[in-house]
Parts: sequence; C-alpha cells; structure tokens
Amino acid sequence: MDYSEVFSRAWQIIWKHKVLWIFGILAGCASGGGGGGSGSRSSQNFNLENQSGVPESWKRAFESVPQEAWAAIAIGVICLVLILILIGIFLGTVGKIGLVHGTALADQDPEARLPFGMLFRGSLPYFWRVFLLHLLVGIVVFIVFAVGGVLAVLGAMVTLGIGLICLLPLMCLLIPIMIVVWVVLDQATVAIVTEDLGIYDGLERGWEVVRNHFGPYVVMWLALDLGVRFIGGLILSLPMLIFLAPLLITLISGSEKALGAGAIISIALVVCYLPFLIVLSGMLISYVQSGWTLTFLRLTRAPDIHLEPLPEPAA
Repeated sequence: MDYSEVFSRAWQIIWKHKVLWIFGILAGCASGGGGGGSGSRSSQNFNLENQSGVPESWKRAFESVPQEAWAAIAIGVICLVLILILIGIFLGTVGKIGLVHGTALADQDPEARLPFGMLFRGSLPYFWRVFLLHLLVGIVVFIVFAVGGVLAVLGAMVTLGIGLICLLPLMCLLIPIMIVVWVVLDQATVAIVTEDLGIYDGLERGWEVVRNHFGPYVVMWLALDLGVRFIGGLILSLPMLIFLAPLLITLISGSEKALGAGAIISIALVVCYLPFLIVLSGMLISYVQSGWTLTFLRLTRAPDIHLEPLPEPAA
C-alpha cells in the first residue's frame, strides 16, 4: 500500500470537503465522555469548615442549602448527564458514519458535492448497525474485563498478592489486544458503510482485512492513532492547561479576591480558545477517520462500493 498516497489523499479530501470537519466534531461527541465525579461523600459528612482553600462566603452559601435541595440537584444532574450521554452517542455515531460515507464518496468521485444535510440523511440508514456493533463489542469487552478483574482479586487474596504479580505480563498483553480490537471495530464500521453489510458480516469483514494486512495496519495505527490523534490531541490540550493556571494558582493561595480574579481570567481564556479547539479537533478526527477509511478501500481494492445513495434535496 502506498502510505504517502493515503495520507495526502485524506488531507485533500477533508480540505476540499470542509463539511467533514463538522462530522469530525460530531464524532468526537462519542469519545469525549468525562470521568465520573470523585469524592461521593454522604450529605451528613459534607462540611466545608476544614477546607482552608475555600472562601468563607462560599462555605456559608453551601451550608445554607438544605439537604433536600442537594438531593434534588443531584437527581437533576444525573438525568441531565444521561440525556447528554444519549445525545452524544447519537451524534458521535452519525458523525463517524458521515466521515466514512463522505470520504468514500469523495474518493470514488473527485467532483462529488457533499452538502451537510444530504450527507447526514445518507448516513442514517447505517446508524443502528454501527451503533449495535459498537454496543455489542463494548459489552463483550466489559464482561471480559469484569470477569478478569474478579479473578485477579480472588487470585490476589488466595495467593497473598503473588498471583497478582504473575498477572502483570498478561495485563501488559491486554494493551496490544485492545488496540487490535479497536482497529478491527473501526474497519468493521467502514465495511458496513462502504459495502452495505450487516453487523456480523461487517465484523467478520473487518477482522479478515486486518488479519490479512496486519503489517500495514500496524504502520497506519502508529501514524494515525498514535501520531496524529494522540500526540495531536495532547498538543491541542496544552493551551487549556496553561489557561487554567491562573485559577489553580489563586486557588492554592486561598485568597478570595485573588480566586475571583483568577477564575475570571481562566474562564475568559478558555472561552476564547474553545472555538479553536473544537474546530481543530474536528479537523484532526476527520483526518484520522478519512485515513482509516482510505486504508480499508486501498487494501480491499473493491471494484464497486455499495454506498447508500444520498437523498436529493427537497424541492
């Protein structure tokens, strides 16, 4: 496979069809879930008196809120988070399908036009197949890790920790295994969209292509995921850490006036950078997914791609 041709062609496609950046932003919704909140303490033990870094006015404001109100706020936050997760899953799945669909269409026809509405509607027929594929694989991975975690804990208890040490090489082996699973899952998604396959056939097709071209996929993973996605994502995140520095510094100082000023400065800087971060992240994700899609198309050499035709715009 001509790697340079794939990299350059992916860039040409996303630069010409900037609508794919929007689908890259949408695809990021599925992978941007935040970590769970830490420190879930009971409301009876919620006391800010010993928190020296918190201003006195904040302490009094928190302590004046009834426990029933905190319970209602917690329930509301949980419901809001669940709704946002569902919306993120839908938009993320459609975004990923749209990137695959748009890249394949643009590669097949260099003169193709890809309006957002037409590409969005053309991606919907694949939604449930791609969603269920990721859900089923996710459930299997979760069960494997859950069972493995239980066995590891039991083994550590029985052998006084020696069994856990013996499991360390196996844990290290899980990293490349999960990478292979992710690549197969991604290529199965491309197969479902470009070859109009079902869930099982798509997964089988993805595994077949990765197994038969393992070397090229190792190279593409190092270049696209490790090089572009991971390192590029770190570079894009660095300004956010710098912009939060004033807030962290004033929070450590414990001064109420300084804390307010630091919060205002940090929030202003973050808000100004956020649009650039969203657009650049969309470009990065669209480039990576376009590269993976082109990798599948180049390695399969499919003479005809069974793409769902884009619906014509309403008159």
